[in-house]
Amino acid sequence: MTDFRHGLPRRKKGENRSMALAGSMSAGISAMKAHMDALTVVGNNVANVNTYGYKPGRVTFKESIYSTQAAGSDGTETLGGTNPRQTGYGCSVGTIDLDMSTVNMESTGNARDAGIQGDGFFLLGDKNGVGLVGPYTGLMLSKVGDFRVDPNGYITDGYGNIVYGFATCNATVDDATGTVNKDAAPGISGEAISTQLVPLRLPLAAQAADAPTGAKVGDAIFPGAAAGVENNYEGYENNPPISYNSLSIGADGKITCNNDKTGDPVVVGYIALATVTNPSGLTHTEGPYYKAMEGSGDMSVFAPNGSLAGQYLNNVPAGDVAATMETMLGEGGPALLPGFLEASGTDLATEFSNMIIYQRGYQANTRIVTVTDTMLEELVNMKR
Repeated sequence: MTDFRHGLPRRKKGENRSMALAGSMSAGISAMKAHMDALTVVGNNVANVNTYGYKPGRVTFKESIYSTQAAGSDGTETLGGTNPRQTGYGCSVGTIDLDMSTVNMESTGNARDAGIQGDGFFLLGDKNGVGLVGPYTGLMLSKVGDFRVDPNGYITDGYGNIVYGFATCNATVDDATGTVNKDAAPGISGEAISTQLVPLRLPLAAQAADAPTGAKVGDAIFPGAAAGVENNYEGYENNPPISYNSLSIGADGKITCNNDKTGDPVVVGYIALATVTNPSGLTHTEGPYYKAMEGSGDMSVFAPNGSLAGQYLNNVPAGDVAATMETMLGEGGPALLPGFLEASGTDLATEFSNMIIYQRGYQANTRIVTVTDTMLEELVNMKR
């Protein structure tokens, strides 16, 4: 049969009914899939209830596309207006956000563990460093501060990734004025902190054949560092790290230990922290690690508790560059809590409640699908 007004085949009544039923089945199936995805998020949250630093996911749903059967009207002089007549086709997962808030800390009793009391992330990477220009966004971010020292003297986390921070460097002190000047060459005078972001490592040990002037065998050799000069151990690259004991981390991020050979106290450096404008926009990669990619905003680097606040990155003298979050170490910031690790953010009461809600939503939509299937079967039988 032809609709002579448009020259198109006229749709039969049975076809209209079957299309409407197909739409309801499509809505039910899409909702079932959305609730299955939501249950997957809940399952992952529950599975990580005892995972240090875990940030739970939160699901929101959104309506799917609508079909407009009739547009709205403003009305006429004699008749009132009408609202648009639209049919929706189910739902889908709208967002899966991470709850990046700090819930609570768990005591470990280990002096090398450290939790962050507030917003902020540890920076981790490999031994190659990021140089004087970065970018720091290439480093991994983590909330888990389970630190240790590897055989080469690097400060690492439990997965072997190296902790980044600001190392103690060689410096000369003007006896007359007391001014401390960072020295571009390595040496034994660890009187300053380099503000270049580097993989943290124990100082190297002086050997009999290559000891700097005034050094004893086993003394700590600190890297050279100055404006425009990368941290370096030129001439001492093959020296082993110092033998140490009693390594600990302070609330200000300072890493200290004792030199086993000489008994001298040694400041290794300061752990670095970073914040981003939108923590929920970080990309979760694997394990406890996140990456600052599109959506996370700008990154700011600082030492815990503002311990190095006001200094310029890469040892640049004040006034040489504009003071921005990209050039200066941030002020304030959270302190570390030594001997603690951040607990999982999973709240079991919330997750079990969500699990019941999603389960009921899934079951309700299975009824939509089965009822629609029955109605379609009746429609087919009616046409026989």
